[in-house]
Order: sequence, then structure tokens, then C-alpha cells
Amino acid sequence: MARRELDAAHITDPGLRAAYTLCRRLNARHGKTYFLATRLLPLERRACVHALYGFARWADDIVDDLDRHRTAEERDRKLRVLESDLAHGLRGGEGAEPVVRAVADTAERHGIEHSLFADFLVSMRSDLHVTDYPTFADLRAYMHGSAAVIGLQMLPVLGTVVPREEAAPHAADLGVAFQLTNFLRDVGEDLDRGRVYLPADLLAAHGVDRPLLEWSRRTGRRDPRIRAALVAAEAMTREVYRAAEPGIAMLDPRVRPCIRAAFTLYGGILDAIAEQGYTVVHRRAVVSRGRRALTAAAGVAGVVAARRRARAARPAGRTSGAASRTKGPVQ
Repeated sequence: MARRELDAAHITDPGLRAAYTLCRRLNARHGKTYFLATRLLPLERRACVHALYGFARWADDIVDDLDRHRTAEERDRKLRVLESDLAHGLRGGEGAEPVVRAVADTAERHGIEHSLFADFLVSMRSDLHVTDYPTFADLRAYMHGSAAVIGLQMLPVLGTVVPREEAAPHAADLGVAFQLTNFLRDVGEDLDRGRVYLPADLLAAHGVDRPLLEWSRRTGRRDPRIRAALVAAEAMTREVYRAAEPGIAMLDPRVRPCIRAAFTLYGGILDAIAEQGYTVVHRRAVVSRGRRALTAAAGVAGVVAARRRARAARPAGRTSGAASRTKGPVQ
């Protein structure tokens, strides 16, 4: 499948093909929910989506260093090397890291603003020393770089049927909604890394603070105040999903099934958190395979329907091969 994706995207250089393939593996290994959704994209769009997510995953792994072999100073140095490598790659160089070569090529192909990558790395660096956020406004400022810019990077790759600036706020909100979902799902694991991403004022409104969360994580005991805070955080996250949803209809019809599937799958994580009693301090909530399969099946049906509509709208006498050669993404 990777070979077909690369061929469809007209990526022919052997070194670049290897770089994109690495990004695909990173996306498949670390972003299982979104990787499933990307299988619904047209073949020619997938490689560049993998490049964007693969680069983000690479930087995130530097920051988190799950094996804890590196100090914060060592991780900062490694992140700065990556930042310098990316700057070189975006200026037209190849980059030392394969993920940089792939993402720089993607940025060039689709005219992605370089400032979006700079903002992303600023947020990644803040994770080396910022361990909590006093208010949602503070968290939202962090998520501009860590999540909103991912949605904005994706827009030129996916294509829109409206001016891109009209779809941009919804794309940014969708990235934020996905990350807020991850924050809720990973409360316990983030505590183990010394971080609390839920805003302190939201927690305090329900009588919760970091020591209480750490006590619950350490002892395995529940507290109704924590549950109330998590319910409030879920409601806040769903509000962001509602703000993001209108943007799906603004995308190229051929990519809507993918983004709708991702929207549904991530929303399913919130459902699982609620169904499992808001026990995310102690264990990660997981969407069942059955639910994932149903979402994937609905996405496949959406892809088939979109292809049929595209064929029906194609001018008489034009072959499908000619259409695929002459019609690019709707921007």
C-alpha cells in the first residue's frame, strides 16, 4: 500500500520515498486512530498527511523521551538540532533526518506556511519546562502550536471548496478538539510524566488540584470531585468539536469521509471515557474494536458515494484517467 500511495503522489526519488515510508510507519505505530482514518483518503493525499503527522510524532517523542534516558537539557538540544534541520530543509535543503526531508517536501508541494512549523516547535519546547496551565486560555495558547497548527498544515493537502481562510478556524478547532480528547484520555500517563494538561481553574472549580490527582493515581482510589472535574472537561471538549464540525463540509468531497471518520473515532474516545466511569486517572479509555470497525465501514461507504458523485459530475467524454491527470485538489 505504501508503494501505491507514493506512486499516486508522484514521489519518485528513492531517498524521499524511504523518508515518506518512515513517516507512514510512525503514524501507523503511534497514531492508530488517525491512521485508520487516513486509509479513507485518496491515495495521492496520504503520503503528505503521513509526513505531517510523522514529523509531529518525531518531535513529540524527543520531548517525552518515554524511556527517560535524557535530561531536559539533552532533549532541548536534540529539539534545537531538529529545528535547525527543519529550517534548512524548508529553505530547500534535504535535511539530515528522513522525517525532515519528507515534511519539507510536503511543505514545498502544498505551499504550507513555514511559520506553522515554527509555532509547533515552540509548543514542543514548552513541554520541557511547563508542567501545568492556570486557565483554559493558557492551555489554548499552548495548543495553538501543538494542535491547531496541525489542522492548518493539513488544509492545503486536503483541499477545500471554500476559500482556505474560511475553513481555517474550523481546521484549527478540530486539531484542538483531538488534542483535548488525548489530554482527557491520558490524564494518568501525563501525571507520570509530571504534567497536568487540564486547566487548573477548571479543576479548582470542583475542588481538585495536582496533589489530589497524584494521590488518586498512586492509590488507585476514586474521588467524586475528580469525576466532576472530568465531566466538565469532557463538556468543554465537546464544545470545541461542535465549533469544528462545520468545517468538514468545507473540505474537498473526496476527503470528507476521512475527516468525518476521525471526528467520529476521537469523539468515541470521549464516549468511552464516560462509559468507563471517568477512570482515566487510573487507566486509559479505549474505543472497542467493534466501534472502530463500524466507523471504518461507514467511512468506506462515504468514499464509495463520493467517488460515484464525482463520476456522475464528470463531463461526458472525459475518461477517468484523463480526469485524474488534469484535476488537482480543490483549494
